[in-house]
Amino acid sequence: MVQDKLSRLLGGRDGIYVLCLLTPAIFFEIPSQFSFSSPSASTQLHKSAFEPGHLTRSQELTPAQRLEESQEMLRSANELLKSGSLPDAEKQVRASLEKEPDAWRAHFLLGLILFKQGRAKESLDEYTEGARLHTPSAEDLKIVALNYVLLGDFTEADKWLTKSTAWNPADAEAWYHLGRTKYNESRFEEAVGAFRRCLQLEEKDVKAKSNLGLSLAGLGRVAEAQATYREAIAWQAQSAAKTAEPYIDLGDLLLDRNQTDEAIALLLTADAISPEDVRVPEMLGRAYWRQNKLEDAELQLEKAVKLTPASAANHYLLGQVYRKRGMSEKAKVEFDRASELSASHVSPANVNR
Repeated sequence: MVQDKLSRLLGGRDGIYVLCLLTPAIFFEIPSQFSFSSPSASTQLHKSAFEPGHLTRSQELTPAQRLEESQEMLRSANELLKSGSLPDAEKQVRASLEKEPDAWRAHFLLGLILFKQGRAKESLDEYTEGARLHTPSAEDLKIVALNYVLLGDFTEADKWLTKSTAWNPADAEAWYHLGRTKYNESRFEEAVGAFRRCLQLEEKDVKAKSNLGLSLAGLGRVAEAQATYREAIAWQAQSAAKTAEPYIDLGDLLLDRNQTDEAIALLLTADAISPEDVRVPEMLGRAYWRQNKLEDAELQLEKAVKLTPASAANHYLLGQVYRKRGMSEKAKVEFDRASELSASHVSPANVNR
């Protein structure tokens, strides 16, 4: 089960707040227990390390020289981060921390670098250590929250995004992510509010508009959702670089309302914009199956299975297509795979919207 979830009490802008760590034994499991961890014995220095002949170059430097060298490493790490050289940036920050272990800026920077590498648990470790030394910024709390999103813990993500937007209410991106988090929690009314706040700050943000439509649909306000999607599509009519989300979301809604022809047209547009988005072949496969266009359904579902091999639903529907086309052996393989995945409860999450 879950090993440790570290909770540290820190002085914040409005009193005491808690920055939590989690170590899930199973991906996306939400922890429920908190404990304090004690320093490892490996961190203890032996007395012999201070005897003549054992001093490193860093130990020979004065405190001011060590600080200057450490700060130069951080400047280098920032430049490497901007250029996208994440492993090299990480090395620079870790080297800096060897010289100045209590440098809170270094811990926060390392947390950001690790987050960008998708190493959520390690990133949270660094943000917690940095927060022990200094109050995080609203931006820091936003990255903490996004780490929790990666770990599938939307309750914690909600908490820290709420704090981040309270500290910096002008951050449109934070409002967007708060809206996404509220949506994943099925708190649709609050999601609507967050997306509307985002749109006040960033007019004609297509993704925020499409997600507003999703939230309205979650509330059962289907006509408003449709109008919202169509407005998001209209916003980018003259744009060379389009966003697939409103086409996908409106297509999905129309499929649910049995308006299959228009849904397919929208989804084909989405496929041209974002050919690697698994939602498109999933929906197109379902639409073509409904129209009994079996060859088209097979093509789309084979693509969907390739993109998300852990989806039991896609394997099962592909099996149905194969069976209807007289491909009994291939159908059996897909049905068996769907059963295996259903039994193991594999359910990949989409956190990339």
